[in-house]
Amino acid sequence: MEEQTEKDLFESMPVPRAVATLAVPTIISQVVTMIYNLADTFFIGQIGDPTMVAAVSLVSPWFNLLTALGNLFGLGGSSLISRMLGVHNQKDIRHVSAFSIWGGAAVTLLFSLGTFFARGPLLYFLGASADTYRYAESYLLWVVVLGGVPTMVSLALGHLLRSEGYARQASAGMMFGGILNVVLDPVLIFGFHLHVIGAAAATAFSNAASVLFFAVQYLRLRNKTAVSFHPRYFTFRFTGPIFSVGLASALSTTLSNASNMVMVRLASGYGDIPVAACGIIKRIDQFPLNVSMGLCQGFMPLVGYNYAAKNYQRMRKVSVFSWKTALVMSACFVACFAIFAPQLLHLFIPERETSTLGAALLRIACLAVPLQSVNFLICYTLQAMGKGVQSATLTFSRQGLLNIPLLILMNRVFGLYGMIWTQLVVEVIMLPVSLGMYAHTFRELKRPQAGKNT
Repeated sequence: MEEQTEKDLFESMPVPRAVATLAVPTIISQVVTMIYNLADTFFIGQIGDPTMVAAVSLVSPWFNLLTALGNLFGLGGSSLISRMLGVHNQKDIRHVSAFSIWGGAAVTLLFSLGTFFARGPLLYFLGASADTYRYAESYLLWVVVLGGVPTMVSLALGHLLRSEGYARQASAGMMFGGILNVVLDPVLIFGFHLHVIGAAAATAFSNAASVLFFAVQYLRLRNKTAVSFHPRYFTFRFTGPIFSVGLASALSTTLSNASNMVMVRLASGYGDIPVAACGIIKRIDQFPLNVSMGLCQGFMPLVGYNYAAKNYQRMRKVSVFSWKTALVMSACFVACFAIFAPQLLHLFIPERETSTLGAALLRIACLAVPLQSVNFLICYTLQAMGKGVQSATLTFSRQGLLNIPLLILMNRVFGLYGMIWTQLVVEVIMLPVSLGMYAHTFRELKRPQAGKNT
């Protein structure tokens, strides 16, 4: 019965319902995850010290590189697993999942150790000042050095669960960690007076708890899943197929965080208050993108399965429906941000100068969100199809060739506000390129099929 339900979901269920079945739990989990990402900034902001907020803002892009590692191994592995399910190849799934978890954990451990030994030069590179350095160092040690491996593993476990259609279980794991973090933040920050260390410790503990939650889920599903994490199944045999997709996603996250690092670094030239303001608006601005990511992670198994099964028409319907949905949701967020920007910023930090500047910057930054969501989803559609080269090309063009150079140029010509307009300029340029890449790829898929029918 379970197998029949899964088959119906991937092959015959109406597209809006199938996307909703996988995407709604994932979107909810992403919202909760975003809330817990915002929680550190929010609760630290209530202390009213811009230097503490600036310190968290400085470290956040580096911490987010753990998401890149989670996507490299977890999203790359889940995309391959969905395509294996589409051609009914279940025996190799255990090798893919074992490599995704153990390989990802080993690489993340090296990343965490490297961060620890290079923390001094790294923090100054990220823009730490004499006032923010000690806060930034404490936050970095907890969330990246001590919490790095649990964070990456929890992300990868969620991706792998989702690849087989278990979106609710995957979302529950992310939500569990997020809710726990929101609960622990005020307890450790205010109850134990740990301030920045309390926020960082709450994040690390929550991600570790999320891993335990996922472990319990896999034990409960052990007779219904082809995924296995036993070390004896570890092999490098599927490294190429996993990385061909995972690298595109990891590149996207890495370059996005590199852009944020550049922006924070440039903002630090204007003082700690602009750094704090930019850090808050980037957190708020990420909210609609996280909703789009939830939608994206929901539709990826559908796209991958139907691509492997050569049901290209259903695959295209899933993609286009998801893009339209993301566009509508993003437009709603833009309207909310434009209207309530002062209230949102004051909520995060009652300090007047920071909240006033942040509100003005948020109203500009949010204009890029709808186009950014569509460009983002097109890249993930290509990844779900296993088209890692095309996806990586779009990602590198958008973030590497355009965004970072334009940030530097716009800052030099127009100052702080020029940097904030950069994202909109980039997305306007990239939208026709992304649509053209997808259209070309889809035509190439249909060409052999048309040849067989004639």
